[in-house]
Amino acid sequence: MTSQRGPKAPFHACRQQRCLRRSGGSPSRSLSFPAPGRRAETLSASAGRRRALSGLPLHCRRSLRSRHGCGQPGAGRSSDGSESRLSWASRRRETGRSRGCHGNAARRPLPVPASMRRKRPPGPWLVMASAVLALLALLWGSQVLKAFDYSFLWKGQQQMYKLDIGWPKIPEYFTGQTFCVAVDSLHGLVYVGQRGDNVPKVLVFSEEGYFLYSWNNTVEMPHGIFVLNTATDSSVWITDVGKDKYGHTVKQYSPSGKLMQILGTPGNAGSSLIPLQFDQPAEIFVEESGDIYVVDGDGGMNNRLLKLSNDYKEIWMTGTNGTGIGQFKIPHSVTVDPFGRVWVADRGNKRIQVFDKVTGEWLGSWSSCFSEDGPYSVRFTANYKYLIVAQLNINRLAILAAPPVGSIGDCVMVNTVQLADETKPHLVDVDMKSGAVYVAEIGAQQVQKYIPLS
Repeated sequence: MTSQRGPKAPFHACRQQRCLRRSGGSPSRSLSFPAPGRRAETLSASAGRRRALSGLPLHCRRSLRSRHGCGQPGAGRSSDGSESRLSWASRRRETGRSRGCHGNAARRPLPVPASMRRKRPPGPWLVMASAVLALLALLWGSQVLKAFDYSFLWKGQQQMYKLDIGWPKIPEYFTGQTFCVAVDSLHGLVYVGQRGDNVPKVLVFSEEGYFLYSWNNTVEMPHGIFVLNTATDSSVWITDVGKDKYGHTVKQYSPSGKLMQILGTPGNAGSSLIPLQFDQPAEIFVEESGDIYVVDGDGGMNNRLLKLSNDYKEIWMTGTNGTGIGQFKIPHSVTVDPFGRVWVADRGNKRIQVFDKVTGEWLGSWSSCFSEDGPYSVRFTANYKYLIVAQLNINRLAILAAPPVGSIGDCVMVNTVQLADETKPHLVDVDMKSGAVYVAEIGAQQVQKYIPLS
């Protein structure tokens, strides 16, 4: 095999001669390098070179090997940079192994410095990400960005709640369809309203999940339930959508189940012309001051939001059947935040509407988060940072960012809790001490407890 030697060959020969003179070796056994520009027959890289160097002293052989890169992947390269006919890699494939300068197995190739490595062009995903970041930078502060839906940014977030599989301790106490749940955070009690023939309509559990007692007096078809704690006592409020002698009413009970107050005419549906004549009232929220908010119209003729004083007098009333601003199509749930706003789940219109609690003035609405299914229940978390919304038909709890004082803006879905198929979450409530979320599921006929992870 021939190889083209470059102009550095004489320098190597002189170096060899000086090495032999210092060691006392014979110059007659030195290597012969062809002159520049000439082609000469050379020994093979694997055998001839070793025979030629075998007569040299050890330190000379090492010196020459280090200059020529013996045993490295580039050893088969000629002085002008071209590859020899039998490269180091091909010799290794043919022989099955590579022999090093000292007859040992070849050492691993030295790592290539980072500055000499070939730079790869950026991948398509990197280019796309850079383009998106550049676009967001251009839109920053603009109206386009303010109206942008941030929900996709939260998809990678970790879950915010986990299921408490130990609540309740004995699920067999659920013998009917569980429509509603309410938490007495002060006394650590959980009230569950269920429907069915020959079943107790109200079940009472401890917050640890132990069944305590039940009662069934004057309750026909419970739809919504709420617990009010005051400085002097506690009471349980239930909306009844039955059509018999107990239906179309809002009723107040003691914690033990004693009937204390009835709003409406039992068994008689009424129109909104008479404030206290209900037609399938859906849910109630009572403030510590005693002010009462009722959403009336779970499929009946009324579609309204009504505010009553603590002596059951009308303060204001808003809403008719329709799709316009302030109108409702099955107002299904109601809650109040600390900033003086009333939030209503307008189920049939697939939106949440917000009103001023003092005047009843319409403040805004959210609809972009409910394209798949309308909101069935609205409750704030214990810190009022989020709004928990049940969506029955897609078996999901949506966690929305609660806006501070000021403009309602548009909804931002922070996270979701996906429930099992056919669970059908109907109404929820939140323990304002622990932050736990209780979900009444009419499909699964049970109430489940979810614990916040942070």
